[in-house]
Amino acid sequence: MAKAIRMHRTGGPEVLEYVDVEVGEPGPGEARVRNHAIGLNFIDVYFRTGLYPLPLPSGLGQEGAGVVEAVGEGVTHVAPGDRVVYAGRPNGAYSEVRTMPADILVRLPDGIDFETAAAMMLQGLTVQYLFRQTYALQPGQTILFHAAAGGVGLIACQWARALGVNLIGTAGSNEKAELALAHGAAHVINYNTEDIVARVREITDGAMVPVVYDSVGKDTFFRSLDCLQPRGLMVSFGNSSGAVPPFSLGELASRNSLYVTRPSLAAYAASRPQLEAMAADLFDMVGSGKIKIGINQRFPLAQAADAHIALEARRTTGSTILLP
Repeated sequence: MAKAIRMHRTGGPEVLEYVDVEVGEPGPGEARVRNHAIGLNFIDVYFRTGLYPLPLPSGLGQEGAGVVEAVGEGVTHVAPGDRVVYAGRPNGAYSEVRTMPADILVRLPDGIDFETAAAMMLQGLTVQYLFRQTYALQPGQTILFHAAAGGVGLIACQWARALGVNLIGTAGSNEKAELALAHGAAHVINYNTEDIVARVREITDGAMVPVVYDSVGKDTFFRSLDCLQPRGLMVSFGNSSGAVPPFSLGELASRNSLYVTRPSLAAYAASRPQLEAMAADLFDMVGSGKIKIGINQRFPLAQAADAHIALEARRTTGSTILLP
């Protein structure tokens, strides 16, 4: 038996139950992993509330780091005793021990500890595909990145600085703005006191930006479009304020032929070689010191509901982890 978080219905943080669960032996293509640290991400909220449907009852959580205890038939890329990290479906990371598909497990370099690994994998791989693949950034470019003081945002600030890219971030307070600036943002707009579009126009001398990365969704979508250059790319990769409402494609034409994409980690890391290449890039950035992972909140696994409350209330900065 092991402790884990389970949910039997969707709703608020109160639906998260801390219970005993049976952990079976790994079957073909599976591994049993004992988690040492678990990542908290806004996608967990989407599953908990039902915005992203999932079969119930269900576990929750898509990111963790720990040690392989056993592997099933056909698993050769990891072995018992290996230190590993993972990010992605299926849900179930909120647990002391879990049996899971082995194909999303990546061996963890010796220089990266479990807590750092659990705090960085999903968010770091997200920045990797956003900056390296969705839109391949070049030195000297100026971009707009929303929620710059969040877990993904602080990694993005540092990665942009390492690439020689001028990142304009947005944040909801002066304290969060200072945090993003300290991590490498070139400018930060306080969206509660400043006009995002007007400030981007001012910062860029009217040129606007070639790409906007927007994880906020409903509250910022159209303002993001207004910050783009002709034929610019709107990258919508989250919905922390709610889903983007349906809109006419004419909105893109009227703003000078814009592009919109809605990427996901699963699509970019769909094969083992893709996942390993992305992870190697992330490990290199962290191992070299170009990116430092700030774990600013830690909660016991049993208090996962409290962690969700803090996350949704925007009381967190940087990364948050759960400890079994």
